[in-house]
Amino acid sequence: MSNPHPGTTSAALLSQRGSARLSSVVYDQIKERLLEGRYAANERLSVEALRNEWGVSKQPVMEALRRLSGDGLVEIIPQVGCQVSAYTPREVEDFFLMFGGFEGTIAGIAALRRTDVQLAELDRLSAEIGRLRDGTDPGARSHGYRVLNRRFHATIHAMAHSRVMAETSARMWDLSDFLINTTGGPQPLSGALDGRHDDHERIRAALQTGDRLAARQEMELHIVGIVGSVIQPDRQPAHGT
Repeated sequence: MSNPHPGTTSAALLSQRGSARLSSVVYDQIKERLLEGRYAANERLSVEALRNEWGVSKQPVMEALRRLSGDGLVEIIPQVGCQVSAYTPREVEDFFLMFGGFEGTIAGIAALRRTDVQLAELDRLSAEIGRLRDGTDPGARSHGYRVLNRRFHATIHAMAHSRVMAETSARMWDLSDFLINTTGGPQPLSGALDGRHDDHERIRAALQTGDRLAARQEMELHIVGIVGSVIQPDRQPAHGT
């Protein structure tokens, strides 16, 4: 049965789920909004409003928010409530510096272990991302790139054939998307699309030739370059403001 309200899980559907599953559904819904930049840094999240929206009790909402707090996406303040996490410019820069090194390592390993089937999938995703450049709607460009970009990098993670790397990286990608969409300007990925796609093409070329050093270098530059090309440091909100 189709959901009568796309993008929001109906109360009737939620009422059929067990408590643990219910919490996971709420968690997924709130996290998607956070990664898309639907909430601003430091914005208060009302438990009452969220539970009313989905027609659930307070418990699954609180469980979801506690998980999101563990992810670094929200902050639960005792006796005050919950708000969207905010990071200082230095914290954002430090994260992408660390993230770039990690993703670069994965890309270097992927260059030695990739298969022809995986390279073909990367080619397909790159072509899809390239077609986004013809779009004129900033929201569609930004959302489309975020979704396809995750698939592009997930394919590279699969090339490394390392579950521990892939699982660790997935958590870091969540924080990356969150930081981009809460500390950048409006639809930051839309304006950066052309440059990000060019980066992908250089990464893809290095993987195709099996050049470990080039793959590692291009990936690291791609990730670290988010600060400055996608996120403007002077636009980042200070923690607690």
